[in-house]
Amino acid sequence: MERRLAKAAGAGIIALPLVLGLSGPAHAETNPSCSSVTQIGTTAYVTTGGQTFASVKQFKGCNKNWAYLYVWEGYRSSHSSWHACTTIATTTAAGAGNHVQDVRCNSGKFTELWSSGAATLSDCTVAVGWIGYGPLPETGEPLGRTSVRC
Repeated sequence: MERRLAKAAGAGIIALPLVLGLSGPAHAETNPSCSSVTQIGTTAYVTTGGQTFASVKQFKGCNKNWAYLYVWEGYRSSHSSWHACTTIATTTAAGAGNHVQDVRCNSGKFTELWSSGAATLSDCTVAVGWIGYGPLPETGEPLGRTSVRC
C-alpha cells in the first residue's frame, strides 16, 4: 500500500509542472528595443492551410506602437523556413485606410519578429502580420490584423 502511495505521489510531482505549464502563458514577449511594453487591443492569428502560423499583437511603450508576430511551435516544427512581416498601420476608427508605418520582415526559421516601432500613439492603429516578403501584403497572402486602438 505504501509503495502504491509513493508511486502515485511521485507521478503527481512529475505531472504538476506539466499541468502548471499548460495554464501559463505560451510565450513572454520581450521587445529588444524597448524594455517596457504593454499589449493593447486583441490578439490576431495568421492561419495557412488550416494551421495556425502565428499570433499578432500590438504593444505600446517608449512613446511608440509596436507590432509583434510570434510563430507557433506547431508551424515551426513542421516547416523548415518561412517568410513573414509585421507592421503598425494607422487607420480610421472604423478600420479603413491603412497606412503602413514601420514594416519589418524576416526569412528563415525564426520564432518572433518585432516591428521597428512607430511614433503613432496619438493615431488609430492596428498591428498586422502576414506570410510573405513585404513591404506590403500581397492579395491572397495569409494575414492577421488586431483590433483598432485609438
